[in-house]
Amino acid sequence: MKKQLQFVLCCLFALPMFTFSQTGKVMDNLSMTSKILKMERKYAVYLPPGYENSDRSYPVLYLLHGGGDDQTGWVQFGEVLRIADKAINEGTATPMVIIMPDANTGQRGYSNNATGTWRYEDFFFEELMPMVEKKYRIKAEKRYRAISGLSMGGDGTFTYALHHPELFSSACPLSAGTGPLTIDDAKTRLRKDNPTMADSLILKYYNRQSVPALVNALPDTLKKAVRWYIDCGDDDFLYEGNALVHIAMRKREIPHEYRVRDGAHNWTYWRKSLPDVLEFVSQAFHQY
Repeated sequence: MKKQLQFVLCCLFALPMFTFSQTGKVMDNLSMTSKILKMERKYAVYLPPGYENSDRSYPVLYLLHGGGDDQTGWVQFGEVLRIADKAINEGTATPMVIIMPDANTGQRGYSNNATGTWRYEDFFFEELMPMVEKKYRIKAEKRYRAISGLSMGGDGTFTYALHHPELFSSACPLSAGTGPLTIDDAKTRLRKDNPTMADSLILKYYNRQSVPALVNALPDTLKKAVRWYIDCGDDDFLYEGNALVHIAMRKREIPHEYRVRDGAHNWTYWRKSLPDVLEFVSQAFHQY
């Protein structure tokens, strides 16, 4: 009986330490100054279990929110802390830092606008990425860097990885926007707010922001530069663009995973997507 009591007491004293060591940390109201955007920009960060008690450096996942949300979207609705902790503790994902920037303030979206007066993409690569990879213990190499996002953030995932395949090992667009699918589509979008916009500016924007156009223009030497995981629900209103990108990638013989699951354009779907994303990017971090 005495030995049993000692065992129980040991377990009770060990439990808080064990629980603490298995929990990550989220901060969702951090900010930095952007000279490019001329304003303060918010971002959120997930630090994996053990980060604060170690000196090691970690891979990084840039996780982009959708339209109408901000840097707190994946924290509040996506339950990134619970899902990432669970995946890491179960061994399906490697410990990683997750960076979630705000793209809802000022002008909504992850791209530079057609006139060059709003340069969010430049901010992301020239200011945000260098800052966080210096501030946090992040392995600043392509094979340890991945990107994912939903809807508007899926659009950002596509374009960022296609614009800079030298920077990302994996890209996982979820229920993604795919930019203008045709030149006429680009004209309709851009001339809604600027009726006199020149055709040359519209064409330049289309070639840079249309995901099917970017896929078709990708040099043969870069076909395998990024590991792709594309996920879109069968009831999602953005199904057409995702299907067209899948077809374009098949025709170009660009390796990619393409998933169509039961579901629509909502957080129920994306919370189920996130564990698969974490596992997929971890395969590259682990040198699959």
